[in-house]
Parts: sequence; C-alpha cells; structure tokens
Amino acid sequence: MPNAWSQTSPSRVIHADNLSVLPSMPDEAFTLIYLDPPFNTGRKQKRQSTTSKRTVKKDGAHAVGTITGFKGQLYERIKGDLLGYDDQFEDYWAFLEPRLIEAWRLLADDGTLYLHLDYREAHYAKVLLDALFGRESFLNEIIWAYDYGAKSKNRWPTKHDTILVYVKNPTAYYFDSSTVDREPYMAPGLVTPEKVAKGKLPTDVWWHTIVSPTGKEKTGYPTQKPIGILRRIIQASSREGDWVLDFFAGSGTTGAVAAALGRRFVLVDQNPESIAVIKERFALLPDVEFVDEP
Repeated sequence: MPNAWSQTSPSRVIHADNLSVLPSMPDEAFTLIYLDPPFNTGRKQKRQSTTSKRTVKKDGAHAVGTITGFKGQLYERIKGDLLGYDDQFEDYWAFLEPRLIEAWRLLADDGTLYLHLDYREAHYAKVLLDALFGRESFLNEIIWAYDYGAKSKNRWPTKHDTILVYVKNPTAYYFDSSTVDREPYMAPGLVTPEKVAKGKLPTDVWWHTIVSPTGKEKTGYPTQKPIGILRRIIQASSREGDWVLDFFAGSGTTGAVAAALGRRFVLVDQNPESIAVIKERFALLPDVEFVDEP
C-alpha cells in the first residue's frame, strides 16, 4: 500500500494478496469492514508464512495479544480444542486468522466487522471469534436466506449463508437502523395500513434473492453478492464520508454500494479476473485509484 494513503485519499482498488498490504494501512482507519472470504468447500487455503508475525495492541482487559489471539491462553485453548476436533478446519483457519487479526486492528473504535460465511464454517468461526474478539463484541448472527438453485432430495436443501457481526468496542459502536431500507410485512393484515405503507425494519433473518444469472446486476463474477445485502450493511453500520474496507473484493459490490451511499472505500483482491470486473464496473465512478502491488 503506498505510504501516501491517508484518510483524505481517494477510494482505492488494490490488486494484491491482502495480507501483504493490510499491515501498511493505518490503525483504526475503517468504520466498516465486510469480508466474504473463499468458502472452505475444499478445506485447503494458503497459510500465512510461519516466519511472519504481527503484534496487536489492545487496551484494558485485552492488553496482551499477538497472533495467538487477543484473549491469550483462553483463545489458544479454544482454538486447539476446535482444531483438534476437526483438523481439516485447521488449514482454513490458519488462512483466515491473521487476516481477521488485521481486520480488528484496522477497525475504528466505533467500527463493525461483517464476516460472510456458509454453513460449513460458521459454527467454528463463531466460537473462535468469540474468543478472539471477545464474546461481548458479538453483535449478531445474520441469516441470509434465498431460494434458488438445485433442490436436494435426500436432506433439507441448504439455502442460506451466515454473516457474523462483531464490533470493536461494544459500548461505542455505530449502528443506525433508521437509515436502512424497510421491507414489506409478511402478514400485512395484522398491522395498520400506516405500518404497511412504511414497511418494517429488517430482523436478523434476511430474505433476499441471489444475483440473477440473467439480471442487469450480474457482472459475470461467480461469487457476486447482491447489492441489496451490502446496501443494508453499509447503511446501518457507516455514515456518509466513512471509510469501508473489503479485502476479498470479488466483483466489487462493496465498493459500488459504498460509492452510491457516499462512503469512501478500499477494495483488495489478488485475482486478476476480479480486478478486471471491478475496473469495468467502476468505469464511470470518479476519484477511484487502481493500484497494482508486487
């Protein structure tokens, strides 16, 4: 990441391995971090180098912390128990853990992390994040439910993702549900016409279709997430002018929505296909800088 990066910099799209550029970003620079890491369907991910270590500072009760976790020995014990229970998960967590530690450092004191996972990883990640970030920093488990794709006949079809929500400071985080787009009541006959017209605030279960393969929103990127999902997240957990970070940028939906809502953003992805899609998608956006890191 160029040394000239600051809070007054233009929004940026960085072509790089995220772990190589995150350490150069300033502490507590982002109000919102949304992460949609590769789902661990194959269980094999690129590990952090065993010679690369970073120390994370945290005040008060969490003063001692390194890459072994903000919770010290408690975190190490829980991690060891879980990874011993399912040693196939160990490689994925070794990939994800150093990036989550960087995410915590980069979050502003009033900041929020949204970690988007599927059912294979969410239960492990929840326990580990409770120990890593602090259980008091857990805000929500959001279920994004959809109904599209193949239908299983030998089990209940899997039609949801999980988004784990953690805050940096549980007594000072920013959240404003009044700015979020409302949705229709599922039983409008049970509420007043005024409430029907206004709509209701979303709960922690979000019914939202996936990006249609034939819709105008589609970019062609295989793991693209819907604008509606990111819009809800960015509306609630950031203000106009705040910085938003997504270091598994994919199709660039986080940046597209952040720009439309008046936020500034940094996107990082090492996949050339991702960067090509984002460049095409952002062709008309002003003040976006593209950076290639070695």
